Amino acid sequence: MKFNRRTFLKGVAGLAATTGLTGAAGVTGYEYATRVETTWLSTEHLPVPIKNLPASLEGFKIVQLSDIHLHPFTQIDFVKEVVAAANQLQPDLVALTGDFVLKTAGSIFELAPALATLNPKYGIFAVLGNHDIWTDARTVRAGLEEAGLPLLRNEGLALGVGKDLLYVAGVDDGWSGRPDLALALDRHRGDIPTLLLAHEPDLADRFAADPRVSLQLSGHTHGGQVRLPGKGPLVLPRLGHKYEMGLYRVADMWVYTNRGIGVIDPPVRFNCRPEITEITLVGA
Repeated sequence: MKFNRRTFLKGVAGLAATTGLTGAAGVTGYEYATRVETTWLSTEHLPVPIKNLPASLEGFKIVQLSDIHLHPFTQIDFVKEVVAAANQLQPDLVALTGDFVLKTAGSIFELAPALATLNPKYGIFAVLGNHDIWTDARTVRAGLEEAGLPLLRNEGLALGVGKDLLYVAGVDDGWSGRPDLALALDRHRGDIPTLLLAHEPDLADRFAADPRVSLQLSGHTHGGQVRLPGKGPLVLPRLGHKYEMGLYRVADMWVYTNRGIGVIDPPVRFNCRPEITEITLVGA
């Protein structure tokens, strides 16, 4: 994700004047964007209707975390707060949709053990993002595996839930990897709902052509990090322009784009808080 620093900082500098953030609290717009909102965690709760959802999956709860980008801006203490908040939701499954690190692949060896304390009933599943590949995909993969966190790279599996099945699949990064949905769904059998983890949301236009995919979970965009009232995000990354934030319907498939936990340089957020997503599957 390549942001124009001058554009960002010009927008952030104007926030105090345009939003009235400088006031009795003595907090300027820039201080708010760099010190307050970057760690002001939001939990988004939403039901997603799934066609032909089996009875055992009614109310199945998925918690999604994305774009943690540990170091130098996002610190492990904040990640531990996020993990604790996620555990309080008592998820059935946790989806980690990539970009675990930002500048140093070795940060994964500090991050992965913290993520391994997540406590979903049916497991944690992860995919890589572009920054994981740009730093060193092999190192990031090793850190996840060492902590016992399953990484799905163009693969999937059928998860038994009660008397029914949920297929969980993950594809390689769309920017710098080789995503292969057909390979990820190679073990898919029968008419069962499918959860797909894909770092970049705009891959949905391609993946929605496969009727087996019920819901795609993505991150990558950070929601833009800075969203100006009436204008939206100042800038968005490649493969993140169309489905920038929140829930969308693409053909017969849903795609949800998480705003992420961490930030990239410049480390600011405005009108775009870091996010834990709690998705509950319900019958259509």
